[in-house]
Amino acid sequence: MSGFWCEAALVNADADAGADAGVGGSGVGASEVVTGVRLEVDNGRISSISTGVQPETGDQILVGVVFPAAANAHSHAFHRILRGRTHDGRGDFWVWREQMYRSAAELTPEKYEKLATAVFTEMVVSGFSSVAEFHYVHHQPKGTPYPEPHAMELALARAAVAAGIRLTLLDTLYLAGGIGTPLGPEQARFGDADAQAWLGRLASLRAEIARTFPPDMVSVGAALHSVRGVPEEALKTVARQLPTGIPLHIHLSEQPAENEACLQAYGLTPAGLLARHGLLSRRLSAVHATHLTPEDIRLLGDAGATVVMCPSTEADLADGIGPARALSDAGATIALGTDQHAVIDPWVEMRTLEHGERLGSGQRGRFSPQELFRAATVGAAASMGTPIASALEVGAVCDLMAVDPDSVRTAGSMPQQFAFSATASDVTGVVIAGELVASHGVHVRLGTPGRLLTEALKEFS
Repeated sequence: MSGFWCEAALVNADADAGADAGVGGSGVGASEVVTGVRLEVDNGRISSISTGVQPETGDQILVGVVFPAAANAHSHAFHRILRGRTHDGRGDFWVWREQMYRSAAELTPEKYEKLATAVFTEMVVSGFSSVAEFHYVHHQPKGTPYPEPHAMELALARAAVAAGIRLTLLDTLYLAGGIGTPLGPEQARFGDADAQAWLGRLASLRAEIARTFPPDMVSVGAALHSVRGVPEEALKTVARQLPTGIPLHIHLSEQPAENEACLQAYGLTPAGLLARHGLLSRRLSAVHATHLTPEDIRLLGDAGATVVMCPSTEADLADGIGPARALSDAGATIALGTDQHAVIDPWVEMRTLEHGERLGSGQRGRFSPQELFRAATVGAAASMGTPIASALEVGAVCDLMAVDPDSVRTAGSMPQQFAFSATASDVTGVVIAGELVASHGVHVRLGTPGRLLTEALKEFS
């Protein structure tokens, strides 16, 4: 049993200040800031909450206002190589993609573990306690499996454990270079022989991860790269045979060219194609979903799917502004991710989502601060296979993020509106599974992520 004492925390209006709120629980994130909040933690979960109290002997002090930690619903860890290296010319997503392929070609299990450890450490000190890693660099550069067939996947899992972040490893099916086009040489290491071979490899990976890593810290989900990368026959196989109960993600309608190719080949949009094969459901997370028709929005909403927006990446790649408000109104859950890591900052992703909506609509307040925070926490939780704290309540995993209310950015801000003022630089402490893992931008075990990233990136051209 251990304890954390928080200078302040955002709690529900019905919290019983000064009393033990453990009976019945106390949700955080709804309405008001309460001072003097003490959390008792047992086996990585919150066992009781008291408000209006002083710290007890042995408590760890969290400076600032405490929130549930954020969840990162979409990551490609190796894309971090490209930050600050791909901005000196014109072009679009397809030009950027060629640069990304060159970086993917340089990865080895050893180099990837080192890089991913640094990237995941950057996430942790920024306020994330969990990440869904959309992973497709499976094999050696010419497509031959490694002697250890899960070498790349295990490297990512070890990196997450080293950084202390909860990992949902989304093993990705990637069979085609485009609709009707085989994988190119630069894509060979992404692929499997067919959907059946991928399902077998996925089953083997799930068993290996379950044997090797704690289930509350590392789990395996599934992903389809896109309708460009997965032919219709493979979609049918996946729909019939993918085990239930694991997350399923897909890049969806990221580019108009993808929609046009899908319409030409199948007579349907990507969302329509997934609906044809029963792949739209609550377990599906559609990433980006930028270029949708009204019917696509209805389909995703009716299915209760999660839509993972990555606003900083979509802006960086000039992808466009997705219809987040319309999707939410239709019934979809909105989640947030950092994708290619042009920025790793949950607070920036929150407000960039709203700013995109404002620029597209000419209206302010498209999403309330509370809705934005939900997208970064409970919304992202819908994409995960690992446990997520959507609120500070009894029984929840003890994943916390403390934020300085007196920085040059946040001074004078209402904590309920930090989505419009705070950044990762204001995060003063991060707790994952009841353990303080980061303080004031420094990882407790690994040190500064900048140093780790500098060393890891030296190995890439």
